[in-house]
Amino acid sequence: MKHSRPMMAFADADGRIYEHPDLEMLGWDGESWRSLEDDELMPLPEGSDLFTLPGRLAAGLDAATDEPVVFDEPGMTAVSCFIAPAYLRTLLPAYETLEDAPALPLFAYSAVGFRDGQLVAPTIRVDPDIRQDPFRFDVSVIEKNVEARVAAMPDNRLVKHLTRCALTYHCRAAQNYFLDRFEAPLPAAPTCNAFCVGCISLQPKGGDEQIVAAHDRIGFAPTGAELLEVALGHIERVGDDAVVSFGQGCEGEPLSQPRELEALVRGVRAATARGIVNLNSNASRPDVVRRLLDAGLDSLRISTNSARPDVYHAYYRPKGYTFEDVRESARAVRDAGRFLMLNYFVFPGVTDTAAELEALSGWIDEAGIHMVQLRNLNLDPEIYLETVGESGRGEPMGIVPWLEELGARFPKLQFGYFNPPRKNMTRRRDADLRVPV
Repeated sequence: MKHSRPMMAFADADGRIYEHPDLEMLGWDGESWRSLEDDELMPLPEGSDLFTLPGRLAAGLDAATDEPVVFDEPGMTAVSCFIAPAYLRTLLPAYETLEDAPALPLFAYSAVGFRDGQLVAPTIRVDPDIRQDPFRFDVSVIEKNVEARVAAMPDNRLVKHLTRCALTYHCRAAQNYFLDRFEAPLPAAPTCNAFCVGCISLQPKGGDEQIVAAHDRIGFAPTGAELLEVALGHIERVGDDAVVSFGQGCEGEPLSQPRELEALVRGVRAATARGIVNLNSNASRPDVVRRLLDAGLDSLRISTNSARPDVYHAYYRPKGYTFEDVRESARAVRDAGRFLMLNYFVFPGVTDTAAELEALSGWIDEAGIHMVQLRNLNLDPEIYLETVGESGRGEPMGIVPWLEELGARFPKLQFGYFNPPRKNMTRRRDADLRVPV
């Protein structure tokens, strides 16, 4: 079916979003604005959010002149969307930033427009797993289950913490814990040894360009007993498909709590062989990673924005470790024969460059990485590009062509968005990541 050309979206001062009658939609590939082909767009996924971009003017294409135009009508702003989980954005919104524009909150901003009267975005689905589809959560059931769980575990501080995650911040992982399905979060660490520019749980106070944390970080370190009670209960209720994971958005770096983590892993494996015990981590302490592997850790997901040390250091701002320590942790997982993943923060114009592709390919080859989880990097685009600097940026090949090339180089490499249960750790990836679920 042939569609009409996608048109530019913009918003008024009250946040109402409109389709421009003349200007076509543009996207930003991290280097320049460009028009979009029909097959780059899909209907805005259910559960996505729309945002106005304060202090930013929408840019569209004048088809008559084939030139970009900044829409500067008074009171009007650019708009963006925050794509639902399991989808990967492929283009940023095209806009011009005014002098007094505030820093954007910590979300991943995608281009959005109208086609045939319907909102569309440049995105692809990268994981068929339904575990965080927003429309699959019944808040009334979650509230009822929260009340029952707190009553059953009144002295467990971690459970009380997860109630806030589930009901106040609408964390899908915490909600799934109370719904007795999929993956349960095990936040364990109030401190961190990195100071990420886009940290969603801790940001410095003050400053003209202040970035505001999306939520509060956990304020205590759960005991091994508290962690074990949550983990074993979840595995017992869910069974073989259960995943329990350290390293959540509401905490620092779990490797800063080595004794608690090791006690939890040993305790789970002493009680049951079911489920997956996973560590989401910056992988900064290979000595602790080895201890956890010896205790029975099943999988490690390493968070990174790049496979290039200078780009990694610019964003993570590590304290007391280097990117080489991260790579050593990966080698430890390889040597132990466990499942190794990257939580890979994707950003157009940085990720899809030749330099990044070569560096990532080298790391996958060296460490035998099994899976790359494709995550949209949550940060004001201009702040991120300034953070990584000229050496981090380059001529973009396009997110989809980059992904296709990576898949061609590594036919057994899995792509996804979520930590898989054991049954999915050996499956081959879907041939077509665009197929909607």
